[in-house]
Amino acid sequence: MKNTICIAMLCLLAACQSGSRSYSTRDFSCPGMEWRPIPLWFWNNTLVEGDEVERQLEQMVVRDGYGGCAILPFGGGFGPEYLSPGYFKVYGRAVEKARELGAHMSVYDEYGFPSGSMGAINGSGVTTFMNNHPDHTVKRLDKTEFVVPGETRLVRRLELRGGLMSLVGWNRQTGEMVDLRPMLSGEGELQWDVPRGEWTVMSFECVRDGDPNVDYLSQEAVSLFIHDTHEAYLSHLPQAFQGTVVSTFFDEPTMYRAKGRMWTDDFNERFEQAYGQSPELLYPALWYDIGPRTAAARNLFFGLRSELYARGFMGTVDQWAREHGILATGHQDQEEVANPTSVAGDLMKAGKYLAMPGIDKIGGGRPTEDFYKVVSSSANCWDKDFVMSETYGAMGNISVETMYRVAIEQYTKGVNHLIPHAVWYDDRNVSFLPELSWRNPLYSADLPRFNRFLSRLNYILARPGRHVADVAVLYPIQTQYAGHYLDGPLGYYAGGVAVPGTDYPLVSRLLTDSLGVDFTYLHPEVLDDRCTVADGRLSMENRVNREQFSVIVLPGVDAISASNLQRVEEAWRAGVTIIFTTQTPSRSADLDGDDEAVRQTVRRMLGGEGGRPALFVPQPSARSLSAALAERTDVPDVSFSGSGHPLNYLHKVVSGRDVYLFGNIGDAPSRVAVTLRRPMQGVLLLDPHTGQTTEPDRASTVDGRLQLQLALDPNCAVFLVDKRLVSENGIAPDECPGS
Repeated sequence: MKNTICIAMLCLLAACQSGSRSYSTRDFSCPGMEWRPIPLWFWNNTLVEGDEVERQLEQMVVRDGYGGCAILPFGGGFGPEYLSPGYFKVYGRAVEKARELGAHMSVYDEYGFPSGSMGAINGSGVTTFMNNHPDHTVKRLDKTEFVVPGETRLVRRLELRGGLMSLVGWNRQTGEMVDLRPMLSGEGELQWDVPRGEWTVMSFECVRDGDPNVDYLSQEAVSLFIHDTHEAYLSHLPQAFQGTVVSTFFDEPTMYRAKGRMWTDDFNERFEQAYGQSPELLYPALWYDIGPRTAAARNLFFGLRSELYARGFMGTVDQWAREHGILATGHQDQEEVANPTSVAGDLMKAGKYLAMPGIDKIGGGRPTEDFYKVVSSSANCWDKDFVMSETYGAMGNISVETMYRVAIEQYTKGVNHLIPHAVWYDDRNVSFLPELSWRNPLYSADLPRFNRFLSRLNYILARPGRHVADVAVLYPIQTQYAGHYLDGPLGYYAGGVAVPGTDYPLVSRLLTDSLGVDFTYLHPEVLDDRCTVADGRLSMENRVNREQFSVIVLPGVDAISASNLQRVEEAWRAGVTIIFTTQTPSRSADLDGDDEAVRQTVRRMLGGEGGRPALFVPQPSARSLSAALAERTDVPDVSFSGSGHPLNYLHKVVSGRDVYLFGNIGDAPSRVAVTLRRPMQGVLLLDPHTGQTTEPDRASTVDGRLQLQLALDPNCAVFLVDKRLVSENGIAPDECPGS
């Protein structure tokens, strides 16, 4: 990066890493502006004026304790006109006020949301991007089919409306496929001497969908979107990018648009580049079971589509941000859909090309908490330091206690940058409660204290460090691809297909919330490319985030690649505990794979032919998973005992020293004994609620392991930190804002 600019968590990293002490008690108690949360600030349905912008922003920073803002133009009544000179004039007032206050800003890349249409949705209703670039909007894959009898001469003109991706004849009884493209004339007439049997003729076309959003799968198209949006901010407000604007934020792109059949014009060429063969005879697998090749064909198609999506949109945005010295973050829509194939594509890979992978927690009863670990594990797998969550939107007037509980759950599951949703310019016209500012009597008294709490969490956790967990959980995206097909019964918004045997959200919840066991999802790509087996452990080798696992869980895995299964078997032979849940692998995700070979390998592991038997948990529950984990041979990194409920926790190693965050997201006080595998010469308790630093009572070392008692009330958290990391230089004065 040139002139690398840091958001709230980045500015002090060089100083923190340069010495032996990464933290100070004073800075923990009263974190600087760079650690404060930056909320979304809706400029909603009204004419925004410069004087009022400056007044509100000052109140947000001085009274509420925020660290700046991410301005979100929203609604048909908003003015000045989006991206007009008047718009940038008033936006510039916000930039200058933020600079004066020492605050930071994030460029929200849209007028409304989702990102990609420039205001057509939740904005002005004008299809600006489509008007500017009509050929670069969302494309859709359509299928047309008809049955023809065998031993006949077929002559038919096809009404083609887009780019022809495939034209095949399929004998469903024999499984034979015939490429009919050579039989198609330039005028669209198909002439074919049909062989014996009943045949289905299928044509697959990439057509313009009519959705006004950018073609997310195309880097060229997304570059045009960036030119029209991001570059407009840069050209009008270049001074903002010299330390005030520190990130760019995208919101809710998704592949469920185009009826879940999002495609792009050069898909076939990309397929041949990636896999060295034409995809045309495999296209029917996108809708139908075509026999033994189905699972593999779907993995190739959906895997490539996810890669194009992640690179095309997220990767292109991130590249632009890096070139201009800022970070890129954002999140998908519908992250809580267990089968992400036609929604996010691959929720882990959606973060692969981002400096800060993200998720949102909003209302409507969505179980987003089951997927925090997917996004934070994406950061772990691809060695990212930061994980974002946009939080509280559309949750209504929730209690302050709920705000703490949600934040604690997120941070113990790997989030280290919470973006509050939201502050509203016109607080009398709020579309998605809550309104989180000094004007709201429900929150005004508590906001400074709460934002200081978030700032302390950021101060400790939002920096380079190594995540520690004994348990790896294979992210079962290959099984999701294999079980997915287009136009599924659930409808495109809900992901189309509920893949049988899917249990990884349940396994995640049982491990973290019921058993007090942290873990990391391993993406199949990472298991192949970044993991080795050594010293009886599966090791993930990254520059910063190096993790070692003694347990591998395969949750509801049906389809698996040979390379993944080989690595799992290698780890099993080395002594790593292998646990299958709900179902065991039975299909290959490789086009040249052997389903029976997959089943034989699994039987070998379950039968103990070469090592301790692998374990199968057909009905995952807290009890059954606990019993399976008890079969491991190593000492857990963190364990709980006593009558209290296990705590949620996060363990990181920062500057070579241990940092633990413990949180109680339950409804009752928790009084538990905690045993840590890693010994420490001395420890401190850092309370993010009060900023106080104390030494724990009754901490002792037994058999080289630290033991201590922790007592946490509901919605409370505490850090346990190696004393050698902390400079004790006094407590910040009471006049520190938010203290």
